[in-house]
Amino acid sequence: MFTGDTLFGKKEDLARKDSRTPVPGQAPAPAGPRPAQAEPARQDHSPTAAKSGDGKGSKLIVGPDIKLKGVEITDCDTLVVEGRVEAAMDSRVIQIAEHGVFQGTAGIDVAEIHGGFSGELTVRKCLTIHASGKVSGKIRYGKVVIEEGGELSGDIKKLSDDDKAIRVQAAVAGKPGAASSPPIQN
Repeated sequence: MFTGDTLFGKKEDLARKDSRTPVPGQAPAPAGPRPAQAEPARQDHSPTAAKSGDGKGSKLIVGPDIKLKGVEITDCDTLVVEGRVEAAMDSRVIQIAEHGVFQGTAGIDVAEIHGGFSGELTVRKCLTIHASGKVSGKIRYGKVVIEEGGELSGDIKKLSDDDKAIRVQAAVAGKPGAASSPPIQN
Protein backbone atom coordinates (compact mmCIF):
# COMPACT_ATOMS: atom_id res chain seq x y z
CA MET A 1 0.00 0.00 0.00
CA PHE A 2 1.21 3.53 -0.74
CA THR A 3 1.80 6.00 2.05
CA GLY A 4 0.98 9.69 1.56
CA ASP A 5 4.56 10.79 2.32
CA THR A 6 6.26 8.75 -0.36
CA LEU A 7 3.61 8.57 -3.09
CA PHE A 8 5.00 11.57 -4.95
CA GLY A 9 8.48 11.67 -3.44
CA LYS A 10 7.67 14.32 -0.84
CA LYS A 11 10.43 13.25 1.55
CA GLU A 12 13.03 13.33 -1.19
CA ASP A 13 11.80 16.69 -2.52
CA LEU A 14 12.08 18.26 0.93
CA ALA A 15 15.60 16.93 1.33
CA ARG A 16 16.61 18.46 -2.01
CA LYS A 17 15.04 21.88 -1.26
CA ASP A 18 16.87 22.49 2.00
CA SER A 19 19.79 20.24 2.72
CA ARG A 20 20.06 21.51 6.33
CA THR A 21 16.54 20.49 7.34
CA PRO A 22 16.57 16.87 8.45
CA VAL A 23 13.96 14.60 6.93
CA PRO A 24 12.61 11.83 9.17
CA GLY A 25 14.51 8.63 8.49
CA GLN A 26 17.58 10.39 7.04
CA ALA A 27 20.80 11.61 8.61
CA PRO A 28 21.02 15.42 8.93
CA ALA A 29 22.96 17.25 6.23
CA PRO A 30 26.40 18.57 7.16
CA ALA A 31 26.52 22.16 8.37
CA GLY A 32 28.07 24.65 6.03
CA PRO A 33 27.12 27.07 3.33
CA ARG A 34 23.76 26.52 1.71
CA PRO A 35 23.66 25.58 -1.95
CA ALA A 36 23.05 28.45 -4.35
CA GLN A 37 19.40 29.07 -5.12
CA ALA A 38 18.17 29.82 -8.60
CA GLU A 39 17.28 33.45 -9.19
CA PRO A 40 13.59 34.21 -9.60
CA ALA A 41 12.40 34.85 -13.14
CA ARG A 42 12.81 38.45 -14.15
CA GLN A 43 9.88 40.40 -15.47
CA ASP A 44 10.01 42.06 -18.85
CA HIS A 45 10.23 45.81 -18.23
CA SER A 46 10.65 46.75 -21.89
CA PRO A 47 8.73 49.80 -23.13
CA THR A 48 6.48 47.52 -25.20
CA ALA A 49 5.56 45.42 -22.16
CA ALA A 50 4.84 48.48 -20.05
CA LYS A 51 2.84 50.15 -22.80
CA SER A 52 0.69 47.13 -23.53
CA GLY A 53 0.00 46.33 -19.87
CA ASP A 54 1.59 42.88 -19.62
CA GLY A 55 1.13 41.19 -16.30
CA LYS A 56 -2.16 42.94 -15.49
CA GLY A 57 -5.53 41.27 -15.78
CA SER A 58 -6.42 38.13 -17.66
CA LYS A 59 -4.24 36.91 -20.50
CA LEU A 60 -4.91 34.30 -23.18
CA ILE A 61 -1.98 32.94 -25.16
CA VAL A 62 -2.72 30.96 -28.32
CA GLY A 63 0.59 29.21 -28.87
CA PRO A 64 2.29 28.26 -32.12
CA ASP A 65 0.66 25.35 -33.99
CA ILE A 66 -2.69 26.08 -32.23
CA LYS A 67 -5.80 27.01 -34.19
CA LEU A 68 -8.72 28.58 -32.32
CA LYS A 69 -11.75 28.85 -34.57
CA GLY A 70 -15.34 30.02 -34.34
CA VAL A 71 -15.34 31.55 -30.87
CA GLU A 72 -16.19 34.81 -29.16
CA ILE A 73 -13.46 35.87 -26.77
CA THR A 74 -14.73 37.86 -23.77
CA ASP A 75 -13.30 39.05 -20.45
CA CYS A 76 -9.74 38.80 -21.76
CA ASP A 77 -7.49 41.78 -21.08
CA THR A 78 -4.63 40.61 -23.31
CA LEU A 79 -4.72 38.17 -26.22
CA VAL A 80 -1.36 36.93 -27.51
CA VAL A 81 -1.63 35.18 -30.89
CA GLU A 82 1.28 32.95 -31.86
CA GLY A 83 -0.87 30.49 -33.81
CA ARG A 84 -4.12 31.13 -35.70
CA VAL A 85 -7.32 32.63 -34.28
CA GLU A 86 -10.62 33.01 -36.14
CA ALA A 87 -12.88 34.82 -33.69
CA ALA A 88 -14.76 37.88 -32.53
CA MET A 89 -13.46 39.74 -29.50
CA ASP A 90 -13.47 42.93 -27.47
CA SER A 91 -10.40 43.40 -25.31
CA ARG A 92 -7.78 45.81 -24.04
CA VAL A 93 -4.68 44.51 -25.83
CA ILE A 94 -3.94 42.18 -28.73
CA GLN A 95 -0.42 41.11 -29.62
CA ILE A 96 0.04 39.12 -32.79
CA ALA A 97 3.44 37.42 -33.05
CA GLU A 98 5.38 37.25 -36.32
CA HIS A 99 3.88 33.89 -37.33
CA GLY A 100 0.52 34.55 -35.67
CA VAL A 101 -2.69 35.26 -37.59
CA PHE A 102 -6.00 36.71 -36.40
CA GLN A 103 -9.00 36.65 -38.69
CA GLY A 104 -12.34 38.08 -37.63
CA THR A 105 -13.68 41.05 -35.72
CA ALA A 106 -11.85 42.80 -32.89
CA GLY A 107 -12.48 45.88 -30.77
CA ILE A 108 -9.20 46.69 -28.99
CA ASP A 109 -7.60 49.51 -27.01
CA VAL A 110 -4.02 48.70 -28.11
CA ALA A 111 -2.97 46.42 -30.99
CA GLU A 112 0.60 45.36 -31.67
CA ILE A 113 0.89 43.44 -34.93
CA HIS A 114 4.00 41.50 -35.96
CA GLY A 115 2.04 38.88 -37.93
CA GLY A 116 -1.23 39.07 -39.81
CA PHE A 117 -4.70 40.47 -39.17
CA SER A 118 -7.60 40.32 -41.59
CA GLY A 119 -11.18 41.34 -40.94
CA GLU A 120 -12.72 44.20 -39.01
CA LEU A 121 -10.40 45.90 -36.54
CA THR A 122 -11.26 48.83 -34.31
CA VAL A 123 -8.34 50.10 -32.24
CA ARG A 124 -9.53 52.75 -29.81
CA LYS A 125 -6.05 53.97 -28.81
CA CYS A 126 -2.95 52.86 -30.75
CA LEU A 127 -2.44 50.44 -33.64
CA THR A 128 1.22 49.50 -34.10
CA ILE A 129 2.18 47.53 -37.20
CA HIS A 130 5.74 46.25 -37.10
CA ALA A 131 7.94 45.60 -40.15
CA SER A 132 6.68 42.00 -40.52
CA GLY A 133 3.03 42.92 -39.85
CA LYS A 134 0.21 42.86 -42.40
CA VAL A 135 -3.22 44.28 -41.57
CA SER A 136 -6.13 44.25 -44.01
CA GLY A 137 -9.88 44.75 -43.95
CA LYS A 138 -12.07 47.40 -42.35
CA ILE A 139 -9.69 49.23 -40.03
CA ARG A 140 -10.58 52.01 -37.57
CA TYR A 141 -7.93 53.48 -35.28
CA GLY A 142 -7.28 56.27 -32.80
CA LYS A 143 -3.57 56.49 -33.59
CA VAL A 144 -1.45 54.41 -35.97
CA VAL A 145 2.28 53.64 -36.10
CA ILE A 146 3.64 51.66 -39.06
CA GLU A 147 7.26 50.55 -39.20
CA GLU A 148 9.02 50.46 -42.55
CA GLY A 149 7.92 47.23 -44.25
CA GLY A 150 4.62 46.98 -42.37
CA GLU A 151 1.48 46.78 -44.53
CA LEU A 152 -1.97 48.31 -44.03
CA SER A 153 -4.70 47.91 -46.64
CA GLY A 154 -8.48 48.05 -46.99
CA ASP A 155 -11.12 50.48 -45.74
CA ILE A 156 -9.03 52.56 -43.32
CA LYS A 157 -10.27 55.50 -41.25
CA LYS A 158 -9.22 57.39 -38.15
CA LEU A 159 -11.75 57.32 -35.31
CA SER A 160 -13.12 60.73 -34.47
CA ASP A 161 -13.35 61.82 -30.83
CA ASP A 162 -17.15 61.37 -31.00
CA ASP A 163 -16.75 57.76 -32.19
CA LYS A 164 -14.37 57.00 -29.31
CA ALA A 165 -16.71 58.55 -26.72
CA ILE A 166 -19.71 56.56 -27.99
CA ARG A 167 -17.75 53.27 -27.87
CA VAL A 168 -16.47 53.95 -24.35
CA GLN A 169 -19.95 54.87 -23.08
CA ALA A 170 -21.45 51.74 -24.62
CA ALA A 171 -18.73 49.55 -23.11
CA VAL A 172 -19.12 51.09 -19.65
CA ALA A 173 -22.91 50.74 -19.78
CA GLY A 174 -22.47 47.08 -20.72
CA LYS A 175 -24.69 47.38 -23.76
CA PRO A 176 -24.61 44.42 -26.14
CA GLY A 177 -22.85 45.21 -29.39
CA ALA A 178 -20.51 47.74 -27.82
CA ALA A 179 -17.64 46.25 -29.79
CA SER A 180 -19.52 46.29 -33.08
CA SER A 181 -21.02 49.70 -33.72
CA PRO A 182 -22.62 50.84 -36.97
CA PRO A 183 -20.23 51.80 -39.78
CA ILE A 184 -18.60 55.21 -39.49
CA GLN A 185 -19.90 57.67 -42.05
CA ASN A 186 -17.78 60.26 -43.84
